[in-house]
Amino acid sequence: MKKREQSALNASDISSSLRCPLCHETVTIDDLKSIKCCNNHTFDFAKQGYVNMLQKPVSSQYDDTLFHARHNIITEADLYEPIHKKIAELIQPEAEEYTLLFDAGSGEGSHLQSILDQVNDKNIRGIGLDISKEGIIMAGKHYDQPLWFVGDLANPPLKDQSCKYILNFLSPANYSEFKRILTQDGLIIKIIPGSGYLQEIRHALFNNTAESQYENNDTVELMKKNVEIISEERMTYTKNLDEAALKNLISMTPLGWHAERDQIETFSSQGNKDITVDMHLVIAKDKQAI
Repeated sequence: MKKREQSALNASDISSSLRCPLCHETVTIDDLKSIKCCNNHTFDFAKQGYVNMLQKPVSSQYDDTLFHARHNIITEADLYEPIHKKIAELIQPEAEEYTLLFDAGSGEGSHLQSILDQVNDKNIRGIGLDISKEGIIMAGKHYDQPLWFVGDLANPPLKDQSCKYILNFLSPANYSEFKRILTQDGLIIKIIPGSGYLQEIRHALFNNTAESQYENNDTVELMKKNVEIISEERMTYTKNLDEAALKNLISMTPLGWHAERDQIETFSSQGNKDITVDMHLVIAKDKQAI
């Protein structure tokens, strides 16, 4: 079976949770080729298995090089494995029936797939959405089971109260849409970088500049204004990375966009460096659901 047909079959199982991004009507899966609504708005499955639901192309700084680097850091260097494990533990006790995990800003899909692998429960169905077509193409090539959509967080193709879990991993949030698609008992799982995140890179590339420091106060305050935070855990650890992994890490972060090439080469060529991962794992609900 071709990848597009397999994705269409997967979509058939959860089509009752999907809606048309144009008219917001119910959709069906048409002949294992496309997603179609009652108004005949049609979105075809690409050969890689993803569906593009944007009305027009969007330019982005996130390109193939960045997504390849990110894929390698997540799947080979296992930089975020403790965080994936913790999120899987949060989800696992609830996985007693058909449940949607929506990755809002999924990129090339490795965070979502790693969490699904940890959960290892067919009742948990994954949907990844990102505005970057390059990232979603890569997700479709690598991972068969989640549904992958090129789309806008301001208009995800999901029905009201369709998602039990929304994952927002180092990505911008759209809280009005998050609250719309959350089930009554649904949870937002947001991963926010802490002040120590990648501090070794910040200090090496941007010493004595504003970019050598990071605070997440604005992000946390915005979240508190929109949703009810029910728990917060800070996860801090170090991971030893070799030269190739260091280059990938710098390539996948905005830090690499602003650094001088010789600085990056000097830092990464040393290899075997302990890099700090400092994250806030914040769990929240819609205030109206509390």
